[in-house]
Amino acid sequence: MSPLILVVDDEPDIELLFRQQFRRDLRAGRFKMEFARSAPAALARIADAADVTLILILSDVNMPGMSGLEMLPKARSVRPDVPVIMITAYGDPDTRQRALEGGAEALLSKPIDFVALSEEINMRVGRLV
Repeated sequence: MSPLILVVDDEPDIELLFRQQFRRDLRAGRFKMEFARSAPAALARIADAADVTLILILSDVNMPGMSGLEMLPKARSVRPDVPVIMITAYGDPDTRQRALEGGAEALLSKPIDFVALSEEINMRVGRLV
């Protein structure tokens, strides 16, 4: 079974962008990507993912309702084994500090550096082999 990456973002264009950027990997079955449009939907999927190899959660910081920063400690408590990388259009020092203190492994700024993200994903997929 292919490992799973969960992308959490309220913008519908993000799914299209990620599927396009990782189309070769997704077609080859190296990993699967699922998308949640809200923090509550993501938390439900994270809790539900006990039967899959969830290797990474990528979450936007700013979302309506529950923010990514509010979701972060909840996701970490359900799945402390799964790293979370936060994504923001506002990479200010305060947001970075709050993300790292909340348990994020890193904070990426938009526009996303997909080369760096690919390397991160490849490293995690490589650990499973």
